[in-house]
Amino acid sequence: MIRIFNVYYPTRTLVLLICEALLAGGSFILAAAYLFGPDIYIVLFYENGLLKIAGITVLTLLLSYYFDLYEPERISKGWEAYFRLLLVLSTLCFLLAGLIFVFPDLYMGHNVLTIGVSILTIFLIIWRWIYEWIVGLSVFRDRVYVLGDGPRAKLLVKTLRSRRDAGMDVFGWREDGASAGQRERFSAELRAFCTSEKALDRVFVAMEERRGVLPIRELLDLRLRGVAIEDAGAVLERLLGKIPLEGLYPSDLIFTPGFRVKTSQQIVRRIVSFTVAFTALLICLPFIPFIILAVRLSSPGPVFFNQTRVGHRGRLFTAHKFRTMRQNAEAEGAVWATKDDPRITPLGGFMRKTRLDEIPQLWNVLRGDMGFVGPRPERPEFVQWLSNEIPYYDLRHMIRPGITGWAQVRYRYGATLEETKRKLEYDLYYLKHLSIGLDMLIMFETIKTIVLRRGAQ
Repeated sequence: MIRIFNVYYPTRTLVLLICEALLAGGSFILAAAYLFGPDIYIVLFYENGLLKIAGITVLTLLLSYYFDLYEPERISKGWEAYFRLLLVLSTLCFLLAGLIFVFPDLYMGHNVLTIGVSILTIFLIIWRWIYEWIVGLSVFRDRVYVLGDGPRAKLLVKTLRSRRDAGMDVFGWREDGASAGQRERFSAELRAFCTSEKALDRVFVAMEERRGVLPIRELLDLRLRGVAIEDAGAVLERLLGKIPLEGLYPSDLIFTPGFRVKTSQQIVRRIVSFTVAFTALLICLPFIPFIILAVRLSSPGPVFFNQTRVGHRGRLFTAHKFRTMRQNAEAEGAVWATKDDPRITPLGGFMRKTRLDEIPQLWNVLRGDMGFVGPRPERPEFVQWLSNEIPYYDLRHMIRPGITGWAQVRYRYGATLEETKRKLEYDLYYLKHLSIGLDMLIMFETIKTIVLRRGAQ
């Protein structure tokens, strides 16, 4: 896997993206060459043809990204990828037609775009089929053995079997809940791989309790034979973009690289947050009066909803939002919002999905109560309870909370204790890999989350 902005991506996915970029650009160059013949040089270099084709290529890749074509874990069936591919190309046609209508200078000539999109459709469908065939070949896939049969091992096996893009196939693993005789069983299975004609490429150690059970000698023999031995937690972290709480010990946090909050880094993050929040507020300013009017007319009650939240190092602050619930919605006490919550007004539901209710929190960012990116701030009524129920929950307060965050773009709204645990796993990953590059990536993915209306209730 390749690390970009502190996020790990399968090499196969990056190869897929690069090849589709070349196919997209090449399709329109072929179309221009077919129509203009010897004059293709003039069109490309003197009439900004290459720049226009580059823009079309970027737009094609963005649409593929927004339709999750580079996130195979979101695609449940094989045919769905081709269906989404056709949606991408259809949307591309509509967008190109609209852009040319508004900006006529983008027009490259009669039928260039029509023929280019036709060629691109054929190329992408054939390429996707070839790609699926290639990544399924055993020669391009690693043979993996998962050492362990506890919760972490089960999660890893499930993840590897569902993520074909990871390029790994699990061999020899079986679930056996019996703790007696584990060392002998694991040792025998590893020795069998040492003498097997089919070489093993990797062993992932996923044992919760290793003392007196870990087959050291067999692992060392495999290591000297060129087999990679890796900790399952590190593998899950790379594959899932989170740090699973199951089997996580304090030593895993103390001795691991990361979890370093540097003063210089926080100053830069503060400058970036202020700049982005100020720019976003200027963009939203013309729409704020209409939102205020809509909230006022949709239901009785105040326009703004002010609530105490826990911020940096446990400091309390007042978070501001546009009201999305009926008045006195928490008269009986503080509770999380649920799916189809009856307290949410019809307008409030739309505002939550589009994140319009978060606009006043830009003021919190300007004041310094929050950053633009970070763990979502929680209410003090819940923080004490969650800190007692979930280990390492207090680590979320080591930096300023944010309007958006890694958990928000990777997971849904957390309305239960179990869902809050899952979100904390993403927050821990963010805190470990904290960087400006990761913040910029989260801002970029936030746009997709808002457009597709994911993660809100």
